[in-house]
Amino acid sequence: MDSERHLIMKQSKILLESDTNELEIVEFRIDEVDWNGTVLPCYYGVNVAKVREIIRLPQMSRVVNARPGVEGMIKLRDKVITIINLATVLNKSTGDLVADRVVVLEFNNLMVGVLVHSVSRIYRISWKNVEAPSAAVHSDEVTGLVKMDDRIILVLDFEKIVAELCSESALKPLDSLMMNRAESNPDRAKRTVLVADDSVFIRKTLCNSLRSAGYTVVEAENGAEAWKMIQQTMQKAAEDGCDFKKYIHMLITDVEMPQMDGLHLTSLVRKEDSLKDLPVAIFSSLASEDNKRKWIGLGANCILTKPDLPMLVDVVDELTA
Repeated sequence: MDSERHLIMKQSKILLESDTNELEIVEFRIDEVDWNGTVLPCYYGVNVAKVREIIRLPQMSRVVNARPGVEGMIKLRDKVITIINLATVLNKSTGDLVADRVVVLEFNNLMVGVLVHSVSRIYRISWKNVEAPSAAVHSDEVTGLVKMDDRIILVLDFEKIVAELCSESALKPLDSLMMNRAESNPDRAKRTVLVADDSVFIRKTLCNSLRSAGYTVVEAENGAEAWKMIQQTMQKAAEDGCDFKKYIHMLITDVEMPQMDGLHLTSLVRKEDSLKDLPVAIFSSLASEDNKRKWIGLGANCILTKPDLPMLVDVVDELTA
């Protein structure tokens, strides 16, 4: 599994830098046990770009007064990382099942481990095949689902899960990062920002911050929905004989989204002559220095990560001035 992971990690970097609208997901299981002891397999996924490695659970130290879901800490090559029990987070009844695999994740400049029962394999899929959660799923921890031939893989919102459990500065609750919000300015109401993000948790924070500063904000749950809004606005601008930026003044987009990712969305925007001057900001937990350079080359005006949130309004002020 480890050698395969390194090979796929190399490929996932290619996916992040090129306009493929594809992703690699690591499939893992967190099973449940029903009332009569029958094991019910449950399948979940995470973007390979967030996976650092997969290991057996080593010796673990417990955390005093830890929040439910924080199982303990382990030492991994001179780093101490928090271990999260996903079964607890997802309110699963697991009986005597033992979670002895750790998927080590790294994003937002933080490394954490999540306990799972087993790791299956890695799939390369198109974002077009990742659907938004249905009403039946209805969980803030789920951002998408992948329909396989014999099962459904739920893609989890690890930014939300980790932010609510870990106290490290890089993943403090978003509201605390936004405390120094800019004062409302009526001039901003004349400018509209389109925010595309599949995470309700992240999108709500971005939109609330911009609205409290005075901006008019429209929301899209994924890149495909955002692109449809942009196309409709382009048509209206053409019919009215107006500049597109009379209607939408800036786009803020996540990278990982069902149907269409933010990189493909950015690429489509930059291919349109009428949108060449539209400011585009990419907001992503995958924004390494290497990825930032590549995404700027794709056409983004700036890259934002979670620690940049206190500067969000200042950035939008500058790019929409």
